[in-house]
Amino acid sequence: MSQTAELTRPASTVPQAVPATPRSEQEQRFIDIVRTHRPALLAFTTRLVGGDIGRAEDIVQETFVRAWRRIDMLTPEHGSVNSWLRRVASNVAIDSHRMRQVRPSEVELQHHDTPMRQDGTDGTDQILVGMVVRDMLSSIWPEHRAVLEEVYLKDRTAAEAAAVLGIPVGTVKSRLFYALRTLRGNALESGLRAG
Repeated sequence: MSQTAELTRPASTVPQAVPATPRSEQEQRFIDIVRTHRPALLAFTTRLVGGDIGRAEDIVQETFVRAWRRIDMLTPEHGSVNSWLRRVASNVAIDSHRMRQVRPSEVELQHHDTPMRQDGTDGTDQILVGMVVRDMLSSIWPEHRAVLEEVYLKDRTAAEAAAVLGIPVGTVKSRLFYALRTLRGNALESGLRAG
């Protein structure tokens, strides 16, 4: 039969798709679980990952993969299916976050991603200094780091920093003293010098 004849043939004579094989009880239960719990689980995981829909969908997908593997246990007799799904989704989100911390994402810079400055440099030195400063700041107590940020990075006086942080001015001064002393010691240990 020609293609044009095939296209003009009445719908009743077009071959129908082979009917799907009947689903097993477990497959149907899994489909019902996904239909019932997916919207709420997606909303829950979206909140867990700070609104990142893509990551939330990945977590939901992994949660349902794990649910399929444990479908025999996902019955009301074994406890709340919703609670189990949320617990697994939380664990998947935590594991995902930990993996991102262990191995940061790699990004390849393209030539057009590194604009040249007027002085002919690409700003690499400034980026490296920023990385060193961030590492140095992460090596001190959070309370000391907060004072340094207020006084040096936000250019506030000790009194202004005290007001922002809700601590006495004397505490700001002592934390600033110890933070700078710790930073100097860490810089000397790592071989950094003023240049």
